[in-house]
Amino acid sequence: MDGTTIAPPRTVGFWGTALFPVNGMIGAGIFAMPAILVAAVGDFAPWLMLAGGLLFAPLILVFAWLAARFDHSGGPVLYGEAAFGRFIGYQAGWMRYMSAIVTVAANTHVMVAYLGALFPVLNDPVMRVGAVATIIAILTAINLFGMKKSVGALGLMTILKLAPLGLLVVSALFAGTNDVAFALPEFSEIETVVLLLYYAFMGFETVVLPAGEMKRPKRDVPLALLTTLGAVTLLYMAIIWAFLAIGPGTGGEDNALAGAAEASMGQFGAFAIVFAAAFSIAGNNFQGGVTLPRMTYGMAERGMLPRWFARVSPRWQTPSNSIIFYGVAGIAFGLWEGFEALALAGTLTRLFTYLVSAAALPVIEQRDGALNPLHAVVAGLAFVSTGWVASHADAQAWITFFGLFALGTLFYFIAARQKPLEPEAA
Repeated sequence: MDGTTIAPPRTVGFWGTALFPVNGMIGAGIFAMPAILVAAVGDFAPWLMLAGGLLFAPLILVFAWLAARFDHSGGPVLYGEAAFGRFIGYQAGWMRYMSAIVTVAANTHVMVAYLGALFPVLNDPVMRVGAVATIIAILTAINLFGMKKSVGALGLMTILKLAPLGLLVVSALFAGTNDVAFALPEFSEIETVVLLLYYAFMGFETVVLPAGEMKRPKRDVPLALLTTLGAVTLLYMAIIWAFLAIGPGTGGEDNALAGAAEASMGQFGAFAIVFAAAFSIAGNNFQGGVTLPRMTYGMAERGMLPRWFARVSPRWQTPSNSIIFYGVAGIAFGLWEGFEALALAGTLTRLFTYLVSAAALPVIEQRDGALNPLHAVVAGLAFVSTGWVASHADAQAWITFFGLFALGTLFYFIAARQKPLEPEAA
């Protein structure tokens, strides 16, 4: 059988599905956010995270309702195409993809910086760049060996990053010396961190990208989205409470959570948190390396990208070319020191995907003759809140955004000369 026409098998169950939004939302932010929020709003910080989860809920619901309608890989590509045509669907996928490639390089640099606290040799610029390239290459290689192995590796990374955080919360129950009270801050103070709250939950959408390799995507993806939003919100609240209970003054701005762990558990605690931070970022990067190539595979399958991206390895039954391209591009950005402007625009490009998806839900339901008024209201809330966040982007971010949009347009018309593939069942 020709490797360009077979489809990857459906091997991922609910728990494997749930790993994607968990690792999409929990990356480096959970280690930096407690100190920032506590400095801004004091003891109200845990409750502010609850408000953040509620703020993000409409967007999660939109993706859950959309995911219940589609069982192929692609996510926003499928939603945008179904509602507004191929070009908008393509751009929704392209912009999300470019955001991911840039951030995988930037996040790996952060991961190596954390590891530099344990292994000083990594602080050398040459060694740091080499470590970034090596880590991305290793994660890419694991992805090539099959979805089951990738989900297994992602599960291990999830345990390694959540276990030390759980220890921190438990230690605060016994070593905490501060009483954490409920105190409302000034509203102007909350406004300064609303964007940060929004960013804390971004990345959930990667779960919809590899739906074509899930056993029951129409059931499992919506369930995974809703349950993980609640679980991640509670985790954020617990970590911030532990930080407050142990004492906000226990560490510096860059390593405040490690300082709190050291105060409650000694040097072992500090080591555990640095270890958790490294694996948290690795898990965040790894889930992107698993899910984003499935989106480009889906785009090539539909004739939106060159057919080369749709090749499936006959041996490993993975979209090998899409995985390799993602890894090589991530390494290339990791070797290039001048991608800060692109990194700043990464969030804006992702918000475009959210806007397209929020607008798509009522359009698709209306076209099917089953418009749900509740769905329409929630989609409107998601669109407005996302648009408000996007309005805060600076001029450089918008310039980069339109540059990436133009580049994607060029690739779209190049690929438009091809006929869509009709994949065979695996």
